[in-house]
Order: sequence, then structure tokens, then C-alpha cells
Amino acid sequence: MALEEHRFKVERSARYATLGDGRKGVTQVWFVCHGYGQLAREFIRNFEILDDGSRLMVAPEGLSRFYRDGTHSEIGASWMTREDRSSEIDDYVRYLEALYTHVFERVDRDTVEVVVLGFSQGVATAARWIAHGTVHADHLVLWAQMVPPEFRSREGFRRLRALQLTLVRGTRDASVSAEHFAEQRRHLELHGVTAREMVFEGGHRLDRETLLEIATGRKATDQIKS
Repeated sequence: MALEEHRFKVERSARYATLGDGRKGVTQVWFVCHGYGQLAREFIRNFEILDDGSRLMVAPEGLSRFYRDGTHSEIGASWMTREDRSSEIDDYVRYLEALYTHVFERVDRDTVEVVVLGFSQGVATAARWIAHGTVHADHLVLWAQMVPPEFRSREGFRRLRALQLTLVRGTRDASVSAEHFAEQRRHLELHGVTAREMVFEGGHRLDRETLLEIATGRKATDQIKS
């Protein structure tokens, strides 16, 4: 008998965490995609510095959870693996599209700026959402990882040109070297894509002062003075 693999769609629950109140006074909505092995409720704490009443932060959680250690005490989530790759990408893009619709059932999309941020493994997730979905984002922030292959097509570059793009790395982040960063910039420029580059002192992590500068357009030290 021949062995065959099959696929069919099922309904399942997805989890996300939020910071801020989207019911009034919000001018920015951030969708922030975590890195490998993180959980949404842990990851979103990095954005507490932005929680001043003017922003709603939304952290979706990867659909695949696993034990991070041999004792089964620590649990993390992942967006995908290379196994059944295209189906996993399709699944999380549909999930993020549904979450976007869900959030803007209670927030007026026309009154806010939408920022999509991906960190580490979440860079590919956020970028593929922009590439394959229908999300209307104003600003894409790719932090601690390179732009994935989806943005090497004509349509991918067109979508990047349609929004503000920021690329971030830490000076001691081994996963994104200064050389790779420069090569990526040259490649984007060849296709008419302008990106803001930001570098902070540190390793493979989010930096709160850099987040604040992205959100407000001003350095943290300048905001303290004012």
C-alpha cells in the first residue's frame, strides 16, 4: 500500500497578550512577534516602557509550544520549523490576519498608526505577514535577524517601499553582524527600498531606549530633558 500525507484545516485556539487600553486615546497599535522559545506574556513585558496610555501593544504567540528544558518546567513557543514549512507559514499568516481583524473591531484603524515588529525568529514571521497577508501596516521593525527571502521578489520590494522600514541590531549580537547588515542595506537600496538602521550597545535582546526612540522619534535622553 502507498503511504500518503494529507492535510485539512481545523479550528483551534490561539493566545495573545496585550499592554495598554485600546478603547480611548490610542494613537499607535503595535503587533509584536516574539523570538524562538518565548511566550507572549513574557515577551510583551519588554514593551512596558511604551505603555503611556497612547499605545496598545499586542503580542501574538506562536502556535507551537514545547518544553524548553529537560525537566519540563520551562515552556516556550515557536512560529515554525522547516517541517511542512509552507503550511506552517500559511497557518500563522491566517492567524495574524484574524488577530488584526479582531483587534480593530474595538479600535478605529483610521485613527492610529500600526507598527509591526519582529524580534529574532519573529522577524521572518512579521515580514512574511507583510509579504503574504493583507495587513495595512505603517511601520515594519525587523530586530536581530535578516530580511527573509520573501522580500527578494518584485512584489515583496513593492510592499517594503509602501511602508516605513527600520532595521535594528545589537553591537554584540552574533546572529546579525555589521557586515551582513551593510550587505542587506545595499541589497534593499538596489531595489529602491529605504530603511532606517539603528544600532544599540548590547547582544541578542530588545533595548528599551531604542524602542522608545522608534515609537516617538526622539532619543530617550531628549525626552527626559523635555
